[in-house]
Amino acid sequence: MTVTPDEPWAQCGQVADPTTAPEGCPGVRIPSHDACLAHVTDAERSAYFTTLGPGSDIDHRGTPFSDALLGELLDTLRDPDTDRVSIGDAHFETAQFDGTADFDGTEFSGDARFEGTRFRGAARFNGVRFGGYTAFIAASFNDGGWFFQAQFEDAAHFELAQFRDSSFLATRFAEDAGFNGTRFGGDAIFRAVRCGREAQFVGTQFGGEAQFDEVEVVGEAAFVEAKFAGRARFMAARFDGGARFDRTRFAEDALFQGAQFNGRAWFHGAHIGTGVSFANARFPGIPELGPLVCGGWVDLSTALFTVPFTLRVAARSLTCARTQWEQTATLRVRYATVDLTSAVLNAPLAVIADPSSFEPDDNPIADLPPTVAVTSVQGLDAAHLVLTDVDLSDCVFSGAFHLDQLRLEGRCTFAPTPTGLHRRFLWPHWWTRRRTLAEEHHWRAHSSGQSAPTTSPRHWRTGPHHHDPGLTPAPETVAALYRQLRKAFEDGKNEPGAADFYYGEMEMRRHDRTDTPHGERGLLWAYWLLSGYGMRASRALGWLALAMMTTIVLMMGFGLPQNSPEQRATGVVPVGGGTVTFEILKEDPKNPTGDRYTSERFEKALKLTLNSVVFRSSGQDLTTAGDYIEMTSRFTEPVLLGLAALAIRGRVKRGS
Repeated sequence: MTVTPDEPWAQCGQVADPTTAPEGCPGVRIPSHDACLAHVTDAERSAYFTTLGPGSDIDHRGTPFSDALLGELLDTLRDPDTDRVSIGDAHFETAQFDGTADFDGTEFSGDARFEGTRFRGAARFNGVRFGGYTAFIAASFNDGGWFFQAQFEDAAHFELAQFRDSSFLATRFAEDAGFNGTRFGGDAIFRAVRCGREAQFVGTQFGGEAQFDEVEVVGEAAFVEAKFAGRARFMAARFDGGARFDRTRFAEDALFQGAQFNGRAWFHGAHIGTGVSFANARFPGIPELGPLVCGGWVDLSTALFTVPFTLRVAARSLTCARTQWEQTATLRVRYATVDLTSAVLNAPLAVIADPSSFEPDDNPIADLPPTVAVTSVQGLDAAHLVLTDVDLSDCVFSGAFHLDQLRLEGRCTFAPTPTGLHRRFLWPHWWTRRRTLAEEHHWRAHSSGQSAPTTSPRHWRTGPHHHDPGLTPAPETVAALYRQLRKAFEDGKNEPGAADFYYGEMEMRRHDRTDTPHGERGLLWAYWLLSGYGMRASRALGWLALAMMTTIVLMMGFGLPQNSPEQRATGVVPVGGGTVTFEILKEDPKNPTGDRYTSERFEKALKLTLNSVVFRSSGQDLTTAGDYIEMTSRFTEPVLLGLAALAIRGRVKRGS
């Protein structure tokens, strides 16, 4: 029997309903009769069945089927040796199945045409073998379509079909599988499906959970502009010929754990509502991924990238824990916090805050500032890491390797010290503004007894192990971090940044009661008190001004004599003439008495003090106490001036 697709057929016309079916039943007439299989007499139907056998071609387009009628038809096509229904070409276009359409185990050796067919009950095609072209285009599966372990030897098309629930578990498609424009109202199960060529889901809508775990597609898998209302699972899936998710919208999670992308993968304009996971995925041939927009998290943990790679992503968080990059990679990120814990870098990796916007108008993370924050590089070898324009305020560096080779480009920010005026016992104090590491914040918050986490800029930031002193970084650990990262600033020609980290290192050494000896700690306390480790010019200048004022006061009170000592010359004139020899005597300076604090004495003391600052002798006659005061002044005040000059140079110097 030869049937030309889309050709008009002689319709049954029985059971006409003027309202719903004015032309009567649309079923095709069976051979040599004027009615369809449903409306012929029992005798005529039995006579028709005698013409059929296993492997026969059948044509029942537009025919309404009940459970009993379908059972009778399939029984006539059942092979008695295998007890399996065998059909040649099957035409069920626009047919209607009112009950369960049970085709389980059937073998279609020819074409199977179900375009426009309506299954009001469950449609069961489990274990069916479709040997020829198969089409369920625009079919309706009102109570679900079940194709468990079905086999499609030729192209299979389900375009524009509508499913309630469906299962294609372990189904095999030898050729193309087309589901473009298909609508799945409930869960769609495609676990362990294998497609020998292309799998097309362009514009497909998934109303429930879509399960594509362990699916294998040899050709291209296209989900362009598909919509997933529930969770989308592609765990352990394998895409050999490329995977296209351009402009795909995932309302919830998209899970690609353990997936393998042997070809290209496109996610241009993809929109993910909750999160997407590529944990343990393999990308042996993908040079780029994105731009990808996610309203929640992106997880690349333990993923493997073997070719030069570029990722463009906008999300709330990006996790790259134990991710491995075999070649150069660039992560161009917007909005996200980035976790690089224990990542493996065999080539340079750049994390860049992308200034260019690629989010859609309905950006799900528009409420976030477009800054990128790296939160952890623990366990990472930083020799290949480049960070550009990122926020490192909460970044945990402890446990990383080769931090001295870390490259910081652009404007990388660190956590500032607390703001405002504070009180320690009875004394008010404030913190000098400088760049600090998160580890210092954690230690100070713990050591100061901060009770609860806070985001106030007036307090130190608490760490994840705030109440566990064993897991809070110790001062000696933080000092080593500052020392290594200072080298990174110096290599980047950022002297002010290096100065801040030198200050932080000295602070931690000053508070280190384990590795820093008591004598050294005492020197560090003095160094901090006098000049902020040579980094605080205002402090050194303040002490210099105080030292000069003290010198002036002491000189006026005790150092300058009452009056300038008088000189006398005495000599003897030899008898008979000759050379006269004079002896000049000078009085010892006398300690001052009376009013010592006069303008004249202030002027003398000021000149003497200014000479001491520049390490010059004034030549002024002084009392014994004044000599000692001057010696002390000539030692301390040039040192304080030098510390102030050193601090100023550290703030304004740029690397050459």
